[in-house]
Amino acid sequence: MNRFARNMLARASGGSVALSRVWPGRTDRLIIAPHDLRTADATRAAEIYAGRFVFAGKIVNCHGRSIFDLEPPSEDWEVALLGFGWLRHLRAADTALTRANARALVEDWIANPANKRRAVARRADVLARRVISLLSQAPLVLNDTDNKFYRRYLRALAREIRLLRYTMVNMPDGVPKLQVLIALCYAALCLANQAGQIRSASKKLSDELQRQILPDGGHISRNPGALIELLIDLLPLRQTFAARNIAPPPALLNAIDRMMPMLRFFRHGDGNFALFNGMSATPSDLLATLLAYDDTHGAPMANMPHTGFQRLDAGQTTLIIDTGPPPPAGVSHDAHAGCLSFELSSGISRIVTNCGMPTTGRDNWRPFARGTAAHSTLTYHETSSCQFVEMSAMKRLLHGSPVTSGPVEVESYRETVQNGTLLTTSHDGYLAKFGAIHRRVLMIANDGARIDGEDTLSPPQGGRFKGADADFALRFHLHPAVKASRLSDARGVMLVLPNRDVWTFEALDDKVDLEDSVFLAGNDGPRRTAQIVIRQDARQAPSIRWSFVRSTASPAVTNARRNARREPELPL
Repeated sequence: MNRFARNMLARASGGSVALSRVWPGRTDRLIIAPHDLRTADATRAAEIYAGRFVFAGKIVNCHGRSIFDLEPPSEDWEVALLGFGWLRHLRAADTALTRANARALVEDWIANPANKRRAVARRADVLARRVISLLSQAPLVLNDTDNKFYRRYLRALAREIRLLRYTMVNMPDGVPKLQVLIALCYAALCLANQAGQIRSASKKLSDELQRQILPDGGHISRNPGALIELLIDLLPLRQTFAARNIAPPPALLNAIDRMMPMLRFFRHGDGNFALFNGMSATPSDLLATLLAYDDTHGAPMANMPHTGFQRLDAGQTTLIIDTGPPPPAGVSHDAHAGCLSFELSSGISRIVTNCGMPTTGRDNWRPFARGTAAHSTLTYHETSSCQFVEMSAMKRLLHGSPVTSGPVEVESYRETVQNGTLLTTSHDGYLAKFGAIHRRVLMIANDGARIDGEDTLSPPQGGRFKGADADFALRFHLHPAVKASRLSDARGVMLVLPNRDVWTFEALDDKVDLEDSVFLAGNDGPRRTAQIVIRQDARQAPSIRWSFVRSTASPAVTNARRNARREPELPL
């Protein structure tokens, strides 16, 4: 058994754990444990030992009972519990006590047949996470144990893998499907005598990666967060192939190479991702780990034509713009109606954002967060540019609320002009119902100190607006760290950033309001913030011209000098 213990403890810091000499001659043995890139916190091991399980912002105390017998306080909490990712915290502590605790908890799960019947436990994404966790944390659970427990562990793991294969029949498309295929690849590589399964799982994963990872590296769902979720498993999978002396599938290597630059594309100066299509708070620890594997270290690309995003960088200023149609219906359960919305940042300060999605409790906020009004763009007649499934029965049948209609033609054209970079975009999401096309023109100055924009609503050539109402609202949601004050002439807003930089928003021909908003993607939950709003009627004033200008003076001086402003000049 000493030899077994030595194998369990042979953890390589950057790779996988060799288990091939454990009980040689058996066909159902573990031969390798994949590396887990997720951040572990040894201090949480003491909480778990004390019976305190803290997931998704909720705390459950066991008080001597089995954690698996208690009523979960939320679905997010239950997903975290049954994914067994928390085992990594026990492994980080690496004491005899935490190893025994981990073994007892796993034994508790294995021994109770009722656990297998829980609906959340059988969900494809949760099951995939549990299989990966049980494989990667096998050295923790199996160290200092006996042959009898080892066999029970292997049998339980085999049952989970069989169930995972069955989920392929009726499984949600998108990230969950890839997660299942990744888990099956891990299982084939980590168990002995699985050559046939390795070939089969590798082929299925390769086909799915080629379908879901677009040529520019974005995910088919257009959710930036999908890149983090997938890469945190794909990178160790590549290592696991290498540790088995098996060439990784070319599709796996190509997908990773395409996805890595997209991490930098979506990042603002403060390190956080832009909030599009279901993105919530950026998991900064995971992102930092992934970026350590990025050996390009160059400037982010400017145009992602297949995923549908544009990025404008000048000086310390960054604009990230959604210039794509909604994703296919099957992968649109998290998609938002944010076409032509943008986010603006200056250095490490975010200025204009979308509302995003909260990390937990998403169902409460989902209807609002997905609507166009939660994005920094134009909303026609308080209607979203995309429509979603709303009937409860259909949501249950479709396992969510996919997009049913939205923009079909989304155009974007960028060019370098004398004063900066010009981006011309448009979408037809309001054409069928209202007979209107939204056109947005953005220009960023060469030094990044000025952004000029114009939003226009117009009927197609030879057409006219439908219906009696043609009201619209132009919104710019501000980051909570920005202090906003409306200017006395009601034509602008002064914005003071945390570093005391001052920006001024102006719309010379229109009244500007400052209204309440909410920032949903904060690390500490939803936060109150403000939004700049301009309301107009498309029949009377179809265009709104506006600008964001950075000032080098103090807020007081900026306010005094603004009477000397000049008209924004867009080369239209």
